[in-house]
Amino acid sequence: MTAVIPVLFAGVVGTLGLLIVGTGGVVVTVAALYWFLTMYGPVRWVSLAIAVLSPIFVIVAFVRAHLLWVALLAAGSALLAVACARVALRTGSPRTAAVEHPAPQARHPFLIMNPRSGGGKVEKFDLRRKAEELGAEVALLEGSVDVEALARQAVDRGADLLGVAGGDGTQALVAGIAAEHGLPFLVISAGTRNHFAMDLGLDRADPAAGLDALRDGVELRVDLGRINGLPFVNNASFGVYAEIVRSPAYRDDKTATVLRLLPDLLAGHAGNRLVVRVDGTTITGPQAILVSNNPYGTSDLAGLSRRDRLDRGALGAVTLSVANTRDAVGLIRRTRSHGLTQRTTIEVTVDTDAPRIPVGVDGESLQFDTPVRCVIESGALRVLVPRNRPGTPPAAPTIDWLRLRDLAIHGDTGELRRTR
Repeated sequence: MTAVIPVLFAGVVGTLGLLIVGTGGVVVTVAALYWFLTMYGPVRWVSLAIAVLSPIFVIVAFVRAHLLWVALLAAGSALLAVACARVALRTGSPRTAAVEHPAPQARHPFLIMNPRSGGGKVEKFDLRRKAEELGAEVALLEGSVDVEALARQAVDRGADLLGVAGGDGTQALVAGIAAEHGLPFLVISAGTRNHFAMDLGLDRADPAAGLDALRDGVELRVDLGRINGLPFVNNASFGVYAEIVRSPAYRDDKTATVLRLLPDLLAGHAGNRLVVRVDGTTITGPQAILVSNNPYGTSDLAGLSRRDRLDRGALGAVTLSVANTRDAVGLIRRTRSHGLTQRTTIEVTVDTDAPRIPVGVDGESLQFDTPVRCVIESGALRVLVPRNRPGTPPAAPTIDWLRLRDLAIHGDTGELRRTR
């Protein structure tokens, strides 16, 4: 319908003009927005100016040609088509909320706070004082500290709750100790990104709100990932993904860094030749592997979005194999499927001929002996959260052309599939 409207009201010549000007404006705007996200300095602000001026130029051109109303009608039809596509891409079964359990009253809560995380959120939100007023013992991380040893010592002294105000990497280490001893775990979103807190439905804009769980909280039973025994709460990344995590810019701007580096790194990757084993299937030579504690959405190939559940008892596994930059861009834009594998599983093994390989674990670059084994511990972590919290509303699905095609041809294909 969208394609027919210009032909009916503007004729073939007018439609060709609409197509050239409109498509050119879209291409320039998208390119300028991409540069705005990935560049720095004057180029970034010039890109923003182009992104703003380009649509204005297109509108003026349409007005002068007396075709603005045709363009608006076509645009309205396109928006309706996009809305229908989003409805079609929603999962068929209704989303169910995580089960809440009564939370025991903690008598000796022990919280670890990193004053450097998130640009100093611990001090900015006065977290130490507020936690101590609620009866918690607080330890500030200063200098080089063994976080796991600090948590174990607290347990030996009688702590009946462990918590962390810091980044996802620190959260995972202490979460592992809490799971080992069956203790409740408190998440305070004082890190830079705090994906774990976001997927738990916590308020990332106000870390102090997480402390409300100590006086009026409920308990969630969530899964915990393990990589060669080390706990992770978000994901473990291999190959090109691990190289991106090692970039100094990754911590400050994750999305822009991934968008800027991923296509070229995929096409030019010359690191260790990886071999992945998932559910009895062997995938040889992928350039990038992402293993997540519960799966991300089908259109998220880099762990940039959110997980609507953390209690599915499954890992999400994504592998990418490309021959050139064009193929890499096609995968990221979800306009091609060759070279992409997506699975849910309970175990992933990554091997290579090198004795050790770099792996990005919850945003931290680490080294692991090979083979590297990732598993899921279902319901291993008792997370204490405030009774009143923002929650995790289902995100609107992105336009995934591959899945739309499959739905149109075959009907419902499920949440995740394997494509090669």
